[in-house]
Amino acid sequence: MDPAVFAQGFVLGFAIAAAVGPISLLVVRRTLAEGRLIGLASGLGVATADATYGGIAAFGLTAVTGVLVGGGRALGLVGGLFLIWLAWRTTTARLGVEAAATERHGGLAGAYLSILGLTLTNPLTILSFAALFAGLGFSNRTLIEASLMTLGVFAGSAGWWVILSSAVAALRSRITPGWLRTVNLASGLAIAAFGFAAIVFAIRG
Repeated sequence: MDPAVFAQGFVLGFAIAAAVGPISLLVVRRTLAEGRLIGLASGLGVATADATYGGIAAFGLTAVTGVLVGGGRALGLVGGLFLIWLAWRTTTARLGVEAAATERHGGLAGAYLSILGLTLTNPLTILSFAALFAGLGFSNRTLIEASLMTLGVFAGSAGWWVILSSAVAALRSRITPGWLRTVNLASGLAIAAFGFAAIVFAIRG
């Protein structure tokens, strides 16, 4: 067993999570509007999805990978439409604690599950892990090593979201309603752009 496997998974999970995209914008916006715990729960949803796809790649489940990649068009359409819906919710969101309570009835579980589902609809996630694992020569490994790699991916991804949500929460008290309204509008437009791009790529694919 290679003790560096966990460390490799940690670095990969951290690096993929740190890439700027619609999920990062959504987690930042939720942290600003609803607090650190909601932001962290959302981030852990991403980490779970990353670990799921990382595990599929690490354990070499080629049949599952083939199904996911083959269904990339449908997943892209679903994910794109969901992003556009989230963009609309973000740009039209009311501000303050009352708005947070009104918009999210699911609490921490709702924040976690919604981001988990959104991240799982992105076929690029598993393609990223499959490509990275192939580049590292991570094949024909033992069950323990594949498990360590998967745990490392989760830990690395979760580590990034802990850092991000904590940093954003530290600035939350300095954000005025005007700034938050600007953040909502900018985030909503950017998320909508990602959503339309996902739909276009899915249709062309």
